[in-house]
Amino acid sequence: MTRDFSLSPSILNSDLTRLHESLQMLEEAQVEYVHLDVMDGRFVPNISIGVPVVASVRAATRLPLDVHLMIDEPERYISQFVEAGANILTVHVEATRHPHRALQAIREAGARSGLALNPGTPMSHAIELLSIADLILVMSVNPGFGGQTFIPTTMDRLRTLRSAIDEGDFHTLIEVDGGVSAANAREIAEAGADILVSGTAIFGADDGVVAAVQRIRNTVSGD
Repeated sequence: MTRDFSLSPSILNSDLTRLHESLQMLEEAQVEYVHLDVMDGRFVPNISIGVPVVASVRAATRLPLDVHLMIDEPERYISQFVEAGANILTVHVEATRHPHRALQAIREAGARSGLALNPGTPMSHAIELLSIADLILVMSVNPGFGGQTFIPTTMDRLRTLRSAIDEGDFHTLIEVDGGVSAANAREIAEAGADILVSGTAIFGADDGVVAAVQRIRNTVSGD
């Protein structure tokens, strides 16, 4: 049975010169979140957006903002990103010495707490923190760039995490980011994912954002 799922398209892959138009298309497609990738050029080999862009996106859309911090020492910026409008704020377990404290700080600032894991990080690091994580983001590519190929071993990692959440009766959501498309979305959802992040497959589609979003939904539902 396929689980209910939500879509969180990544605007990293959109035309940033037409950001407002991209957000309008996402609203028209009725996605559940907008995914914003924040990169510092240290934790990942790329630099992207920061607090001002998040604030601008917040002012331009009614959609919840799913903000993914790919930065070292993310605890230094938690309050700023929540104030800028993040509804979900996700930090990497590999980027902070105190992930439990960081997740606490996110909740105290008023956002939902997310913990991300790179492909080589043991899933036990997430399982230990399920009691304080509203969301676990499982990276299905090495973070830093869009357009990468989904790593197949992610499926087993998702099943392990799904089992831990269900057995512990936690309400933590599972999000998957990297190489997600209509070709693999159903299998990812069946493995236990609640939220699918997709960038290239949505913003790079020849027939447009709305059609690409619907294609993923139809694939997962079997329509």
